[in-house]
Amino acid sequence: MKRRMLPLISIATLASAGAAHAQSSVTLYGTIDTSLTYVHNAAGNQNLWALGNSSAGNLSGSRWGVKGSEDLGAGLKAIFQLENGFNPSTGQLGQGNRLFGRQAFVGLASDAYGTVTLGRQYDPLIDLVQGITEDNYFGSAFATAGDVDNYDNSFRVNNAVKYASPVWSGLQFEAMYSFGGIAGSTGSEQSYSAAVAYNNGPVALAAGYFWAANSPASAGPRSTVAGAGWTSTSDGTFDGPINLGYDTAHSLGIARIAGQYTLGAFTLGGAYSNAQYRRDSASAFAANEKYNTGQGFVNYQAATALLVGLGYSYTKSSGDTSATYHQVSIGADYTLSKRTDVYMTAAYQHASGQTGNGTGGTVAAQASIGSYGYAGTSTQEMVNLGIRHRF
Repeated sequence: MKRRMLPLISIATLASAGAAHAQSSVTLYGTIDTSLTYVHNAAGNQNLWALGNSSAGNLSGSRWGVKGSEDLGAGLKAIFQLENGFNPSTGQLGQGNRLFGRQAFVGLASDAYGTVTLGRQYDPLIDLVQGITEDNYFGSAFATAGDVDNYDNSFRVNNAVKYASPVWSGLQFEAMYSFGGIAGSTGSEQSYSAAVAYNNGPVALAAGYFWAANSPASAGPRSTVAGAGWTSTSDGTFDGPINLGYDTAHSLGIARIAGQYTLGAFTLGGAYSNAQYRRDSASAFAANEKYNTGQGFVNYQAATALLVGLGYSYTKSSGDTSATYHQVSIGADYTLSKRTDVYMTAAYQHASGQTGNGTGGTVAAQASIGSYGYAGTSTQEMVNLGIRHRF
């Protein structure tokens, strides 16, 4: 999973001179998450033993970052954050080999009026909706098949301006716009999103919408090389065979809603999403493709240090092709200290029907658990035994 982590240690706190006595702080933080992974049907009917899963992580994506703030007075602060993703098994950069591929932004934060940030950022659905899904607890093994709705935060957004409101009695909203940056074609490659969340005691609810445009059709047919057909301010969510055939889409629209309720040691949650990959004359598929997904989970705090969870996800595609994906996931997370935990996650997925092959044809649907991207047969099973350390 790629969710954000709160900083844990401060490396410098500097007091600046002047009548306002403004305070500045800089914090270094990070997470290293890796696992011993077994996948049955990872490449056709081939099995796989591996260490970790690049910078995508299992419970959390591995990262290190620097964030800071400067008190400007009257409840106003200047803020920044630079966050790097990496593969702990090889040391390679993540997020397309970007130095700060997870986040890179600067902005202003006001106690009374909210926060405005500019740069490469998470969209409002990730900020407000993801946190009350099972992805927040157990990560990628519980994500939507192929992560077609960005349930597992497969992408960030470049060139983005985002506003986050203060929290009013548990209610908060966010809005974001990303500039496409193409002269004479304002709407090309742009993205926008908005979301609202309500958290009050045991109840949490959130909903939002995300939309991103690809390169303009006037530029000619898009590349049919797998993964190369999408060029937008958003990275796209093409993690494997489930939706890779639709990376030449004109636009991607995602509507999501989620809720959870805590009752003693139990947390119950559910979510629904509709993801639409719309075509134009430069797309390599014949009709708009839609993915409707329903999910449910139950977590049990078995002991102070032990959390266990069970989740189910159902995804149905329609439009250009029709396929069905059933996924069942289980997980257990044991806390060794405030900074270190060990975990086990496992998932089974079954696929049926047909999906696009990226060149205008169809192929049999392949099972591909969560956002890992392994292309299986009609079924796939995965087990992760891992350790996560935060600093």
